[in-house]
Amino acid sequence: MSEKLHTLLMLWAGRSAIEIATAVRQGEVRATTVVEEHLHVISERDPQVGAFRRVREQAVHEARLLQKRRDLAELPLAGVPVAVKDNLEVAGEATLHGSAAGPHTPAPEDHATVARLRAAGAVIVGLTNLPELGLVALGDSAYGIVRNPWNLSRTAGGSSSGSAAAVAAGMVPIALGNDGMGSLRIPAACCGVLAIKPGADLVPPPSNDWDRLTENGPLAATASDLALALSVLAADPALAEAWRSGRRVEPPPRMLRSVWADDDEVWQPQPPPTGPEPFDLRVAYAPQPLPVGMRVDKEFQAAVRAAAETLRVAGHTVVEHERRLPAWLGPATVATWLLRAAESAEAPDRLERRTRALARAGRTLRAVGLNGVRGRERWRGYGADQWFGEADALITPALAAVPPKAERWGERGFLRNAWTNVTYAPTAGPWNMCGWPAISVPVATHSSAMPIGVQIVAPPGGEPHLLGLAAQLQHAHPPLRPPGFS
Repeated sequence: MSEKLHTLLMLWAGRSAIEIATAVRQGEVRATTVVEEHLHVISERDPQVGAFRRVREQAVHEARLLQKRRDLAELPLAGVPVAVKDNLEVAGEATLHGSAAGPHTPAPEDHATVARLRAAGAVIVGLTNLPELGLVALGDSAYGIVRNPWNLSRTAGGSSSGSAAAVAAGMVPIALGNDGMGSLRIPAACCGVLAIKPGADLVPPPSNDWDRLTENGPLAATASDLALALSVLAADPALAEAWRSGRRVEPPPRMLRSVWADDDEVWQPQPPPTGPEPFDLRVAYAPQPLPVGMRVDKEFQAAVRAAAETLRVAGHTVVEHERRLPAWLGPATVATWLLRAAESAEAPDRLERRTRALARAGRTLRAVGLNGVRGRERWRGYGADQWFGEADALITPALAAVPPKAERWGERGFLRNAWTNVTYAPTAGPWNMCGWPAISVPVATHSSAMPIGVQIVAPPGGEPHLLGLAAQLQHAHPPLRPPGFS
């Protein structure tokens, strides 16, 4: 079969996770067909993008085994191809963390999040690239440069670089990543997809969670897919429908046997027949939340105001949040980031120049007592709550500037990498410092033709609000695919 004819006959690549799972459960398509189509799309598109460190051809065999499961008709992610960031364990695969330093030993078992995805019927089609040790918001490593599908000359962001690019380019409907200082929200904003960093203790964290700074979470092209993926990762089926109403929705009385954790029963998600329902929150918006001296692109500020107006029209009470983040929070956040670099960088002589430089800066700060601990405790203990105010959710820019060039930043030193990270992606880190949930939602297009995402933050337990608000924004601003990747 010719490549052109094969492409014309593909029916499932580019569909939502909910559409795929519904069709597989109902016997309209076999999981093997879905996985084979997605592997074909990956083979066509990834040479341009560089999202995958490893593509798992055995996924077809795993899909064949999935098709034989007696509970196939009950699986919420039946046959859905999923990509996993290469710092989470996948059984039988080496977990390389974006580093050539090793070790290259296959993982004996899946990370808890990967195991939950598999139990729900997902098929792991590949491991995605990230910068070495996940330390920066740039998508390059020894395994290549992850390019932004919207503009291949620009970075896909980081550190969940490949996961965001894979979703944006239509290579998978859902991907798994993690967020230590914005590592889900930053690449999602760069690539025009959605990502949610859950609050503490909702989803099992990575093995090295950076002293509880890092949370695992999903990326997706639609709010409904994002909610379904989060519900599986959190083992909480009530989150699957939160995008409709902004609240946890308990499953109805007639249920099916669960694949979520230890639940006995679970509702089976269905494709969304209508848009999200009206609900009323107090939503604040801060177009320029950064301290004096730090700039935010004017078009990004305008996107925040437009998102706020969209939510006002949807029925929410919307107020402007005029205060800027405290000046002391920035240095504390940077110090916390660099200390994590120092603690993560083992065998420094085998690491990239950038990683060695960041770790060296972290060790220097630690030696003089500037480790960010007091600032983090202050922000987490009461500072975030005081600054946030009485709102149920807060909209800010997801980025401060368009994504930098896609280059080999790992071969450069501390100043260029630190300056680039701090100036283009400074708005995400504060919410890791206090452990609050936050989401990135694409809402507009920049004059440079790059997508613009906004960040929405909520107090602890606010994940349903974030999913509901994201769905309302997406209903008003339908998602777009990058040119050439539709």
